[in-house]
Amino acid sequence: MKLAYSLGQAAQNGGFDTAIGFIFFYYSAVLGLSGALVGAALAVSLAFDAVVDTVVGSWSDNLRSRLGRRVPLMMLAAPLVAISVGLLFSPPSGLGQGGLFGWLTVMSVAARSTISLFNVPYIALGAEMATDYAERTSVVMYRAVAGLVTAVMITATGYSLFFANGGLQRPDGYPGFGWSVAGLLLVCMTLCCLGVWRYAARLPQPEQAPGAMWRRLPGEVVEIFGNRSFRLLFVSAVILFAALGLNASLNNHAFIFVWRMKSELIQFIGYAYMVGILLGVTGAPMLQKLMEKKNVVVFGFGLLIANWLVLQGLMMAGVYTPLGNAALLPMQINSFVAGIGTGFVSVAYPSMMADAADEHEHLFGRRREGLYFAGLGFAGKAATGLGVMAAGIALDLVHFPKDVGRSVGAVLTHDMQVRLVLIWGPVAAMVAIVSLVIFASYGITRARHAEIARALGRTSQAG
Repeated sequence: MKLAYSLGQAAQNGGFDTAIGFIFFYYSAVLGLSGALVGAALAVSLAFDAVVDTVVGSWSDNLRSRLGRRVPLMMLAAPLVAISVGLLFSPPSGLGQGGLFGWLTVMSVAARSTISLFNVPYIALGAEMATDYAERTSVVMYRAVAGLVTAVMITATGYSLFFANGGLQRPDGYPGFGWSVAGLLLVCMTLCCLGVWRYAARLPQPEQAPGAMWRRLPGEVVEIFGNRSFRLLFVSAVILFAALGLNASLNNHAFIFVWRMKSELIQFIGYAYMVGILLGVTGAPMLQKLMEKKNVVVFGFGLLIANWLVLQGLMMAGVYTPLGNAALLPMQINSFVAGIGTGFVSVAYPSMMADAADEHEHLFGRRREGLYFAGLGFAGKAATGLGVMAAGIALDLVHFPKDVGRSVGAVLTHDMQVRLVLIWGPVAAMVAIVSLVIFASYGITRARHAEIARALGRTSQAG
């Protein structure tokens, strides 16, 4: 059942997480939409999504049906996710700045909202599939590996089929790529629902919630923020994922315009990153046996920050700037290290959020997995909202030329390259350091979780 469940991770990893780099480059460098407008469109969708996530979380926690409280929403969302992702890559021809901005805004809102409708109950279901401290990490690992495989498939399809031979700078490949992604997501989400519905239907039904959702939801949100562990995880995750989004949004800009790499080579940097993630997500459970989950996250932070400082610092200092094919191996090594760090964080954060949900039940007497993972889902989407918005504004602030992406082989001035690299690396690292300082106060340890489990009448294995 873990295998079927894990396929649902395609909605997030295969949706915005993998596609957002293409979207940002497509609209800003190929279609010529102002970077600030690209960022603003995605920021609008993020603000809208903050409301959607909380509504879906509460709905998922309180829904009663013969299929349980999670799967009905997932089944409803699957075709809507596919349609909205396909349309996001298919703006009508001839749109000006206002038209492109409107299309990107509406389709981003649609894609984010429908992904939330699937992803919030999906992740909450994962917390219900395992209740002890160690097994939760195993469930998250399955989910992360499935998401990684999906991301590899999408990346390979994009660079090898739709964007080969300089295709990233040609607009005609993007619609076909978008609808291919949409089809893959629909298959994965459907198989997930078919694989877990019997299990989900056997889970305890929620008690009938008093009053209408719009009346009780504000109190529920206030309640979850009353748990200090949730606050620390939520705020640190928002800031960290914003840093990840800032960096990821500018990957293609940096690879093409600074390191002068061909489009078809960029995919191999992505594969190195994904191999690193695979090592991180499979290694996290083993590390957890030796140290606390919190320390696994701190280790991951360190690897990410190093990835954003080393090669970038050498380039800005004029010490080392490999170009073209010579840049491939250094970038692969750099991305591999970042992947390990991302893998550690992507496994440990959801596992800690499930522990915090247990603490919430202990403190307040109510289960709130849906709202807890709505918060984590919103934090993750900051990578494609706050981070992309910051990247778009930064491109306009440094006067990045809007038409350069349409000319294969175009060369930026050295000063422009340095500014681009500064935003791409050191600025993202500074944001991540802020997140790390906030996260340092998180306090649910293995021993603390065992105490909570005993108080709730459960068993919590130490493994």
